[in-house]
Amino acid sequence: MEIEQVLGYVAYLLPAILVGIVAYYFFKGHTANEEGRRRYLIQQEAQKNTIPMRLQAYERLTLFLERIDPNRLLTRVKPAGNSLENYESLLIRNIEQEFDHNISQQIYVSQECWNLINAAKNATIHVIRQGVMHEKDSSPDNLRQYLLTNFMDDVTPSQKALAYIRKEVSELF
Repeated sequence: MEIEQVLGYVAYLLPAILVGIVAYYFFKGHTANEEGRRRYLIQQEAQKNTIPMRLQAYERLTLFLERIDPNRLLTRVKPAGNSLENYESLLIRNIEQEFDHNISQQIYVSQECWNLINAAKNATIHVIRQGVMHEKDSSPDNLRQYLLTNFMDDVTPSQKALAYIRKEVSELF
């Protein structure tokens, strides 16, 4: 008698247990789906704010690279005297100041892009130092002429970094 009574209870409980299991998995999937949807909406909202800041960072870094391009730097920064060493330090100080002014932009660009911008800055400084070594017994005007003629047809480090920035910005869209 007891076995029949237990089997009767199990027969009544089995559908309820099955319905409970199905409901559990349904609500679990529904909750996960809703959480994913909320995260997607939050991410979309954050991108509305982040993309303009990233674009502004790319604009500022583009301006930085344009300003330190040897062709533009040498025409913009004129020698103050006849000392080649003073002109060299003036050019390098100008590059370093521009870099320091834009250093905070690194948080908005990829690590690879920032490394390339840093390398362009260092390569430009290296080129200036090489030019000074080549023209060490000369005047600042001769250094300017030497560097301008050497970079007139060459691709400068700044131009290489600018090409990468253009590629990275095009990937945003």
